[in-house]
Amino acid sequence: MQVTVEEIGNMSCSSQGWLISIVMVLLALNLEALARHEAGVKSAIFLSPKFELAPGSVVNKYYYNISFPRGHIALKSFNAEVVDEAGKPIPLHETYLHHWVVGRYYQHRDAASHHRADAMFLRNAGVCENNVLGQYFGLGSETRRTSTYIPDPYGIEIGNPTQIPEGYEERWMLNVHAIDTRGVIDKLGCTECRCHLYNVTVDEYGRPLSPDYKGGLKCCYDQMQCKTREGYDQSTKRSLFLRYTVKWADWDASVFPVQIYIFDVTDTWKRSSSNNSLRGPNATHHCQVEYEVKPCSGTGVVNDDCFDVRRISLAVPSGGYLIYGVAHQHSGGIGSTLYREDGQVLCSSIPKYGEGEAPGNEAGYIVGMSTCYPHPGSIKLSEGEILILESNYSGTIGHTGVMGLFYLLVAESLQEPSRSVLESAKPHMATAIWALLLLFGLASTIAVGVGCRHRLGREDDYEPIVM
Repeated sequence: MQVTVEEIGNMSCSSQGWLISIVMVLLALNLEALARHEAGVKSAIFLSPKFELAPGSVVNKYYYNISFPRGHIALKSFNAEVVDEAGKPIPLHETYLHHWVVGRYYQHRDAASHHRADAMFLRNAGVCENNVLGQYFGLGSETRRTSTYIPDPYGIEIGNPTQIPEGYEERWMLNVHAIDTRGVIDKLGCTECRCHLYNVTVDEYGRPLSPDYKGGLKCCYDQMQCKTREGYDQSTKRSLFLRYTVKWADWDASVFPVQIYIFDVTDTWKRSSSNNSLRGPNATHHCQVEYEVKPCSGTGVVNDDCFDVRRISLAVPSGGYLIYGVAHQHSGGIGSTLYREDGQVLCSSIPKYGEGEAPGNEAGYIVGMSTCYPHPGSIKLSEGEILILESNYSGTIGHTGVMGLFYLLVAESLQEPSRSVLESAKPHMATAIWALLLLFGLASTIAVGVGCRHRLGREDDYEPIVM
């Protein structure tokens, strides 16, 4: 039997290479598992029930007991968009997503999904009366490019079994308001729900509309029809869905809860001088939700000072630290800001307008809103503190049914510095160690390969050894 030096070298190099390769695979698997564990965030994609739209038609549907993550968890984000049966995103210039909102409620386990008789709605921590703006999440045309992510270590607590009444379970409601603008004579007018385009004189409950009401939610309710071009084929119905992605993490002691506040620039609340309470009979908040922007001039002359500015003073319901903020505006909006009384800017949220045709970049539509993520602990709000909410729109043309909302997440307490450093450092240190080991393994493999190649190349000049 003859064994050459080359064969011995190959066997040795092969053994070393296989060993290091196995170690690298194990390191990579551990690193991947550690990364998943460190994030701890789960994600699921759901579809709403199907809704149908024809050119010019409107849907404003409420779906109860929708598919939603269950258990005692911390919500981290909720994003949504309109898609067709093939899962293809639908652009705003075909189907305008006026808004979607998700709400939470308790209901008896045996109750039918669509039955509301015994439902106990659980509103957010905001102040609007009669569950107005009581949703947990909600956006409109800006949904595709607006971040809703709640940074660590914070989350919206849901599913706490100690809070759910005996015999009941936690459920979720989804409201989808969409307008099909294919073939309409005035896309902007239809999306702004101008009453004359819908030929509406009464609201969905049959109550006459005020002569001063030019447009808004009262004119584009479910099954209404916006005027289409003469001769346009209105029979082309299509089936659509709201596809929504929910991210969450299991609830534990490391998660800090946040409260949801939604402020409305149309709130007409007044606080009694004899009672500082923000709720109850001495503090009522009548949130109108929408308002009209009148054009600056009837002459049609446009100038740089043509703005509609609305301001309102609001009191913070409960103290805490600002974690996240974002505004909600409609077409024509140019930004909204939340100030302290001394003029300090707490959060400024600016709309992003599209520039093309593709979903998420539709020209003329608000396709995103900038968000605020203050450094934790940098903005502390005191209970009862007065804040100034300002909503700005362009007044070059009139707008109906616009909104000036501001969504805030406030944490009552912050992560303690010592705990923050220790707990957050552990996974990062572990990840760094695994990464270094992985790099070391990779470098070792390369070194072995180079060494073997160099050695085998050098030994090619020798005669074989006879054994």
